[in-house]
Amino acid sequence: MGKHIDIGYFKKPIKVRAKVAKERSVINKMHAWELGKEYYDGNRLNGYGGFKYDGRWLKLLPKLIKRYKLTNKSKVLDLGCKKGFLLKDLNILLPGIKSYGIENHPYALKKAVKCKSKLIRCEYTKLPFKNKSLDFVIAFNSLYMQNLGDVIKSLKEIERVSKKSYVVLASGENDEERNKFYRWTLIGTSILLKKEWKTLFKKIKFNGDYYFSSAKSLGV
Repeated sequence: MGKHIDIGYFKKPIKVRAKVAKERSVINKMHAWELGKEYYDGNRLNGYGGFKYDGRWLKLLPKLIKRYKLTNKSKVLDLGCKKGFLLKDLNILLPGIKSYGIENHPYALKKAVKCKSKLIRCEYTKLPFKNKSLDFVIAFNSLYMQNLGDVIKSLKEIERVSKKSYVVLASGENDEERNKFYRWTLIGTSILLKKEWKTLFKKIKFNGDYYFSSAKSLGV
């Protein structure tokens, strides 16, 4: 099992999260699960409320580049790449890097920003890469939309194809905190306690690094 790594993404909780957590209903979840325009670029209650590039990864990626010793010769996969914002910034910081993005639904890929990464539509549970062929895989807030069985399959696939990896999963210290996350999230499905995730990692021999996002870290 790897280490719990905080790259600072959740340091500034967005105040609107607490507000929408109280207002969202099952109808909003239904809209979100279409994983289309309404989820990414529609009403905030149904998703991001406008998923736009802002260059935030330019500040965050240097920490990952340093920790995982990435260079412009590395092979990197963003699993759950959405519109490719992370990959765009990665290509800016490491010109020439061989990078890939995988997403399991079409809307985000159709609206992806221009970058030199290869974007692929496929399920997270069966990655089209050979064993240990990737230097680094990042799965940032993408796996826990799946049922637990598919999360396990995806983690095993990440372990199979990567030399090093970093995943962000939904969690909580206790049931109360976990329930807050459930009330806020639209498509979050597998939300385990931190100790449960660690037990799972050991059971399936997942050695990647990780971060547990929670209601507390999100400010909800």
